[in-house]
Amino acid sequence: MSYANHNYTAKWWVNAAEEPGKSATWTDSGACTGSGGGSGGGTTPPPDGVPTLSQALAREAELTNNDFFRKVKASVRTASNTIVDAVAPGKSDNPLNVKRVEALVPEQKFQYYFSVRHPSYTYQRFLQAIAKFPGICDDYSDGRNADQICRRSLATMFAHFAQETGGHSVTQYGIDEWRQALVHVREMGCTETGTGCGYNTECTDPVFNGVWTCGKNADGSFKKYYGRGAKQLSYNYNYGPFSQVMFSGDQTKLLNDPDQVAESWLNMASATFFFVYPQPPKPSMLHVIDGTWVPNAQDKARGLGNDFPTTIQIINAECQDATLKPAAKNRIDYYTEFARDLGWDIKQESMNCTNMQRFEKGSSAAYPIFWEKTWSAGQDNQCQLVDYQTPYNALIEGNYVKCVEKNWNVKLK
Repeated sequence: MSYANHNYTAKWWVNAAEEPGKSATWTDSGACTGSGGGSGGGTTPPPDGVPTLSQALAREAELTNNDFFRKVKASVRTASNTIVDAVAPGKSDNPLNVKRVEALVPEQKFQYYFSVRHPSYTYQRFLQAIAKFPGICDDYSDGRNADQICRRSLATMFAHFAQETGGHSVTQYGIDEWRQALVHVREMGCTETGTGCGYNTECTDPVFNGVWTCGKNADGSFKKYYGRGAKQLSYNYNYGPFSQVMFSGDQTKLLNDPDQVAESWLNMASATFFFVYPQPPKPSMLHVIDGTWVPNAQDKARGLGNDFPTTIQIINAECQDATLKPAAKNRIDYYTEFARDLGWDIKQESMNCTNMQRFEKGSSAAYPIFWEKTWSAGQDNQCQLVDYQTPYNALIEGNYVKCVEKNWNVKLK
């Protein structure tokens, strides 16, 4: 981020009110070289030489014209809602990836896995969530085994469902814990009007709220972004990007109405979204499983690799202690059962989940996939690729133009 004419990088998740330049959580990366300056520099007036819309789109295409972007864009691509709406169990014209999932998890098996689920988690909605993201359980043209990758992918998703939304009580439900997933649609103890949990403290911080602007209730209080859906999507910085993907680049839909993620079909789609999208410096879970992400020396030194425990680090970073945390143990136990039943041999991967460390900036997954204002002299009315989160994800069409228009206060025609 930029603040008071200096660029800063967060060393870890920053709490509200930890001011750059005065808190050890921020590394000063030097003075801004452009005419703007973050929250300390105001809005740069639009100079002469504003590009046309076609020129801006050409610039976006130029900056993303490489194998990396083609590969990542292919894995996060989405199907139209017309296709998704038409998906139903057993239909002959279901998309390829849906048919593969139906073959591995037919409706009867889905009912067996999730027999105590909340009624809003239906098999059809599950298939629609898969259909929305064709990169899940897709074919591979380079010799990778699509069926085996699909088995691992489903076992991974289901294990995290079981931890995030499970009943966790053999006494109450009378079945093994790994089969108690999808009981909850909202985080326990959380309501929009209650005081038990909030997940909206970031909304009071001008930096965080400037990126993913929180919606407000009628009384002026901020909406709450507590866990909802199969993956328990949390925080405005997850609701905003998910909203962009689901609503043609509009981040306000779910920031203003986060409860849509609870009992609509988005409760399953939010989980598949989280599964396929990288969050630099973390890769996507899909890329961990299918081998698209290749760990570098730093990643390996931190214990991160192409295995299930690394997906735990992505979702909740619970593999960092010398003693296995109960939540991490649960995830591994659930994964073991789902993998066994789906036909994936976990002996083919490392299951070590102790003394791992978080992903950091030096990771090979620190992808530059976000648009940010170009601060360099002579590059007015342009945006650049950066590896920290902004509202303008380069994997989503149209965000380059939005970045230019917002940051340079211009309207491209």
